[in-house]
Amino acid sequence: MANAMLQQTVGGTLQLLSNSGTHCNVGNRSVRLLPKGFKLEVEFSKRGIYSSGKRKFNVIQASTSQTSVVGPLLAPSSSDTVDSHMKSNEVALILIRHGESLWNEKNLFTGCVDVPLTNKGVEEAIEGGHRISNIPVDMIYTSSLIRAQMTAMLAMTQHRRKKVPIILHNEDERARAWSKIYSEDTIEQSIPVITSWKLNERMYGELQGLNKQETADKFGHEKVHEWRRSYDIPPPNGESLEMCAQRAVAYFRDNIEPQLLSGKNILISAHGNSLRSIIMYLDKLTSQEVITLELSTGIPMLYIFKEGKFIRRGSPVAPTEAGVYAYTRRLAQYRQKLDDMLT
Repeated sequence: MANAMLQQTVGGTLQLLSNSGTHCNVGNRSVRLLPKGFKLEVEFSKRGIYSSGKRKFNVIQASTSQTSVVGPLLAPSSSDTVDSHMKSNEVALILIRHGESLWNEKNLFTGCVDVPLTNKGVEEAIEGGHRISNIPVDMIYTSSLIRAQMTAMLAMTQHRRKKVPIILHNEDERARAWSKIYSEDTIEQSIPVITSWKLNERMYGELQGLNKQETADKFGHEKVHEWRRSYDIPPPNGESLEMCAQRAVAYFRDNIEPQLLSGKNILISAHGNSLRSIIMYLDKLTSQEVITLELSTGIPMLYIFKEGKFIRRGSPVAPTEAGVYAYTRRLAQYRQKLDDMLT
């Protein structure tokens, strides 16, 4: 994490000083961000999005590599009480593995090959969305792979708040300029979607594209099982689960956890191995425990982040949804507010 000094001027400009930079606009705010040392300025329009009159600034993460800017688009306004009332005590973290992909259907090793969902996978994503439709979501993180992004987008079409998920494009200056939103009202009804290859599936190396059964017949079931289910043995020219965990957990700790600490409710749509890695961190599992962990496609898992601790609440599947909500009064209050607002 780059060392930096934070300054706030009287005019409402926030400066984070260090040494080099890119520029990004979100609504009426301008953001400058640099990879190693940098100077960051966030300028607020007179109208602002905070009705209290007090200036509040979002958590902004900086690392030695280029990172996404977390600006006003990433935060609900203080007038949006349905989404912001949970911030003081607890927030929700939802994990969902993508729905069935075309290569899942064909029983092929997929890894980091970018293939879309099947019709069944689309249905799984939509059903997963029904199951989280009463849980607040302020930000979405996905891998760079289309099957995870499709799952997140389809799931959010079912959310009762009807906010629109929008993928942030920070690849270069033109991408940022061309995807700029000029309406404050539209920004407030949007959910930012941040993508990262660090949440990608484990890279299966020379197994990618091979049929799983044919590969087991060729190399032996024991060897293929070792490649697929051991913690620290990678397939030929691929990643082990341990290697996948190093990047996925580091990304979670550096980018997602600070947003949870700042009061954001987060949805992560990713893959079997990247999510197993994150669950290993959340639940403090051993390397032997994590290799037995199985995640179903399209089934969301709910965690509550409270007082610096992650508490697993299971999956909000319809028959047991009441039980999930019973664990936390604030989620029940959020659902009640949705009921009041939409009836």
